[in-house]
This record gives sequence, structure tokens and C-alpha cells, in this order.
Amino acid sequence: MITMDDIIREGNPTLREVAKEVPMPPTSEEKKLGEEMLEFLKNSQDPIKAEEMHLRGGVGLAAPQLDISKRLIAVHVPSNDPENDTPIISTVMFNPKILSHSVQDACLGEGEGCLSVDREVPGYVVRHARISVSYYDEDGIKHKRRLKNYEAIVVQHEIDHLNGVMFYDHINEENPFSLKEGVLVIE
Repeated sequence: MITMDDIIREGNPTLREVAKEVPMPPTSEEKKLGEEMLEFLKNSQDPIKAEEMHLRGGVGLAAPQLDISKRLIAVHVPSNDPENDTPIISTVMFNPKILSHSVQDACLGEGEGCLSVDREVPGYVVRHARISVSYYDEDGIKHKRRLKNYEAIVVQHEIDHLNGVMFYDHINEENPFSLKEGVLVIE
């Protein structure tokens, strides 16, 4: 079971490496890693388990954050609909790739955080508002999915980890809260 002790923090060189592709189909170890990453996210969002296990809440986790330089991410974005608790997205992606993206950009109004960063980094992290992403599942089957707004931002944040990019690399150093016209601010 993955805990906060397994997650490496900024400054660790693995977080700045470009991760290696996972040969398809994934090995049983790689499948198990993906399952454990998804389980960590679900546990981190469960108030009781999170407190018991001392977990910080997360919606995405990339293998490089576990000091494993492989192109593998897990994403679990819970429903925000009180009538339907089906997650907006809950999946493990092997070798995810952004195929296309919108011209419109978006950012989270309260900025982004990261399980590998133990400090507040103020500023807008501008990303694409909509993306099309391809990835392989644990059976080596290729999928293509369109994502928008919050879930698109989450997946872009995790794919950045596979390319050695941290979220704060996107923040304007001169003026962290400046935005170009037309950027969608998601609250």
C-alpha cells in the first residue's frame, strides 16, 4: 500500500527526468503499481482513511513521484453531483499522450498543488481547457478520451510529471496572477 512516505519530494532528480515508455502489455508488477496508485488516491479522498494513514488528498499521481521513471499515471476525480457519486474520471493510464488540445486555456482559481511539493506556490498554472488524450489500459488496450476543464487540468499535471515538468514551471515569475484575455478560471 502506498503512503506519503513513498512519495518523493521536489529536489529529487527523478522528478526532473523524462520517464520511459512502458512496453505493452504491462507486466503484472506494472499493473499492480497502477492499481496501488489508484487505491492511494481513493484512500486520500476518504476523510477517515486519509486521517488514519496521514495522507494528503490527491486527485492524480504519476509513477515518477514514487521514484519510478515510467510513463504511468493514476487519476481519480470524484463526482461533484450529490445525486450521482460516479467519479468524473477514475483510471490508470499507461503511456498517456496528448493528441490535441483547445486553443482556449484554463487555470484553477485557487492554483495547483502537488503531493511532491510540501509548500504553497501561489499563482495561476495556465493549461489547455480541453484535451484529447490516448493511453493504454492495464490489458494493453489503447483508448482515446476527450477531457475538459478540471479533469483535463489534472491529466495535464500528471503528464507533466512524466516529462520532468513541475506545475510551478508554468507560473509567470514576474506576475504570478496575470492572465491573458480569454483564459477560463475554474473555481
